[in-house]
Amino acid sequence: MADTRPAAPTWDRRRWVLLLVLSGNMILDAIEGSILVPALGVLTTDLTRSIGQTQWLLSGFAAGFAALLLAGPALAARFGRRQIYLVAMALFAVASVIGGLTDDLALLVATRVVKGAAAGLTAPAGLAVIAAEFPAGAQQRRAISVYAAFGAAGFTTGLLLSGWLTALNWHLLFVFPAPIALALLVAAWRVIPDPPVAAPPRLSKPLLRNGSLARSALGAGALNGGYLALLVVVAVQLHQSLGWVPWQIAVGLLPASLPLALSVPFAGRFVERYGTARLILAGAVATLAGHLLLFARPEIHDYGTDALPVLLLIEGGFVLSFAALNMQSTATVPAELRPIAVPLYQTGVQFGAAFVLPIAVGTAVAFDAYRPAAAVIAVAGLLAVLAASSELRASAASVPAKAVP
Repeated sequence: MADTRPAAPTWDRRRWVLLLVLSGNMILDAIEGSILVPALGVLTTDLTRSIGQTQWLLSGFAAGFAALLLAGPALAARFGRRQIYLVAMALFAVASVIGGLTDDLALLVATRVVKGAAAGLTAPAGLAVIAAEFPAGAQQRRAISVYAAFGAAGFTTGLLLSGWLTALNWHLLFVFPAPIALALLVAAWRVIPDPPVAAPPRLSKPLLRNGSLARSALGAGALNGGYLALLVVVAVQLHQSLGWVPWQIAVGLLPASLPLALSVPFAGRFVERYGTARLILAGAVATLAGHLLLFARPEIHDYGTDALPVLLLIEGGFVLSFAALNMQSTATVPAELRPIAVPLYQTGVQFGAAFVLPIAVGTAVAFDAYRPAAAVIAVAGLLAVLAASSELRASAASVPAKAVP
């Protein structure tokens, strides 16, 4: 009997190279989001600054990322997607080299902002290229899955790289992406197409009034900001209180990053079974529980009892809600508005990190204690729960009631 099952999608060499280039850039951006976390204590000491000052190395990257996400599609339409992508990669590489050659904190922060801005240009362009170059259906879903898997693995990879590179020389944390970015730049110049790009839709009142999109952006931003701030608070205490070096901190933070990377391939099944609204609320509640546990015991004296339960709770929240938030953000947005809705959502995600982290760390420095920082983080978690609860109520209200016989 003949096998009538559809054949698995196949790609030619150019499409494989194109996908690997885009995915390589995606993992590089994700690495940049985490690589300084385990090393922040060492950087604070070596640069003779306070943690309130060195945290700008992290929040500056997020701010740069958020600043250009919405501008990216319009710039691509005006100057060409390929040109914008190549310029952004070149800026990323140059900023990496400059960052690796200086000990000046202000210049280091500036290079991080530039790298974040470059990521804000390449991230939406990568998804747009996949949508244009891979046929809709199985081939496009497969390409997006590979792309997302690289991004999910990037945060964990950044933690591990941090431990290794800092042991050699912390300047490598800033300069190591340069040769990778240059290699990706050369490959992108060869394989990224340059077709005419239609101007993206403008931000409109119907889009800004889309409740599901707004709640998703608010919830994801609060979760992301609280997550990064909590990791910094934990990492700094592991260094200062327990005397851990960056590679130990990196391994200690894996429970807050590795499960998400491993769960990405199964996220779609969870959403199909439980729906986005329930998963997001469950994830927000788990995350808030971790925040409140940190608030109750803000001083870390033992990793196993003080830090690990907190890390597991917030990561459990991310495993439940990460993919669901991404799916929910555009679920009720008309197809013609999604090219601007996705960057709008991602702007909210990055703005959360740029906003919550400096406030949380600033309160810790001002009060010379970690409980005020934990309170700020818990407020972010509460906002995520409120946004998720509102979305669940809205989803329930939109489902027609069953007729009573």
